[in-house]
Amino acid sequence: MSVRNLKRIPRAALAAAALAATAYPAAGADLVLRGGTIYTGTDAPFVGDVAITGDRISHVGRKAPGGAGRVIDAKGLIVAPGFIDPHTHVDAILGGSDAAERLVLPFLMQGVTTAFIGNDGYGDPDTAKVLGSAASRPVGINYATFVGFGAVRTKVIGQDDRAPTPAELSEMKALVASAMCGGALGLSTGLFYAPQSFAKRDEVVALASEAAARGGLYDSHIRDESSYTIGLAAAIDEAIAVGREAGTPVHIAHIKALGVDVHGEAPAIIAKIEAARAAGQVVHADQYPWSASGTGLSASLLPRWAEDGGRAAMLKRFDEPETLGRIRDEMRENLRRRGGAASLLVTSGPDDLVGRTLEEIAKESGAEPVDAAVAVLRRAPVGVASFNQSEADIAAFMKRPWVMTSSDASTGHPRLYGSFARKYDTYVKTEKVIPLGDFIERSTALPADAFSLEGRGHLKPGAFADVIAFDPATFAPRADYTQPTLFAKGIRAVVVNGKVAVEDGTPTGVAAGRALPRVPKAGTCP
Repeated sequence: MSVRNLKRIPRAALAAAALAATAYPAAGADLVLRGGTIYTGTDAPFVGDVAITGDRISHVGRKAPGGAGRVIDAKGLIVAPGFIDPHTHVDAILGGSDAAERLVLPFLMQGVTTAFIGNDGYGDPDTAKVLGSAASRPVGINYATFVGFGAVRTKVIGQDDRAPTPAELSEMKALVASAMCGGALGLSTGLFYAPQSFAKRDEVVALASEAAARGGLYDSHIRDESSYTIGLAAAIDEAIAVGREAGTPVHIAHIKALGVDVHGEAPAIIAKIEAARAAGQVVHADQYPWSASGTGLSASLLPRWAEDGGRAAMLKRFDEPETLGRIRDEMRENLRRRGGAASLLVTSGPDDLVGRTLEEIAKESGAEPVDAAVAVLRRAPVGVASFNQSEADIAAFMKRPWVMTSSDASTGHPRLYGSFARKYDTYVKTEKVIPLGDFIERSTALPADAFSLEGRGHLKPGAFADVIAFDPATFAPRADYTQPTLFAKGIRAVVVNGKVAVEDGTPTGVAAGRALPRVPKAGTCP
């Protein structure tokens, strides 16, 4: 399959989208945020003005010269770059038919102006289509996308547990190359999930090398965040090795120590990553500020071999008594490492199950928890919030300067509506795990620089005008595990590409977001 004939966004359009920002004169600005405490993303805070002309910042300093068409009084507020979320699952929202949903108000109302999609290996290989949809379906936030290893593998191989043939591997590599030429950030994987979990490292390296050749990164939900298969430490080693062998930066998705078997391992994992960084390798990570992850009940409890061939094959195995016996034995062990039936809260699926723990469901049915889980899985795929992390590990990872803020946003979990607000309210303001300046940098400049988002993540003249203002006294989440769809409070203003998307704490309905295609390395795309 030739790369030359594959669909892509024209290179000229890609280049235009990522040109370094050009400074604009401050006089006669269209909008000024006046008198706030300004955090530029990297510099020490100061009280001053941010002026905006068109879609760019024209002044950042003590006082904006000249007049302004519009002024937002930011006195007493924190003014910062719009937050950048490097790990989300809002793909369907951004590409959907509902114009109101495409505003992505759960993000805007906590200051997120840019999000990455295509994470965990699920990114559509047709990145030109994904990025091009914003032209006809306006969006409220900026977004960039990964090409997904799982999506590519499924398209070529399906759901089977086997290695690709040489011809299939060539086809998969061509799909990744095409996606990179279409503007993908890089290759994402979700090696914990079937069928991606069936791939060996050499297969992953082969596809990551196609992304690397075109200037992309390797982003991974690692093979094991716990003790399911190879273990947390070995999975971190694998991710670092993939980046080293493919010749690309490595990003560890939603870094954590998941489950009772690995609680307390954060310092050892940090040491591994910092050793790789000290040796010259580029490695960074993101983290969501919640003790519960969000995943599927099947991913939490089923052995991966039980999912070989997809849902239909899984259900057939449930009907084979001997096979079901093996499955139940492994489910018991997986439930133990997850912290027991009370630690799994159903967040999506049949209405009568949502909001209930597996323990509650089992007690009502009079069944053992694993049997109750099998009965649930027979009915439908179910999402769960899995309470599986220790606060000590969360804090240890959060303190590292290479760990960004993220949400891993998915429906049914409060992290879609409140992750950035929670990190500020809980870990900056209340627990004081990190200072405010670090929170802002790791939510803005760090992801922008790590993923080469030109003109984003910093408040400086010439940068794109993604700017937020929030009240440091009231900025906090309202969403929790029982009411996960409540907007955060305390955001006073959000500006996206120079347009006011939130004013006086209220959405304006303006859809000013843009697709952000990555420009592939020169000479690597036809």
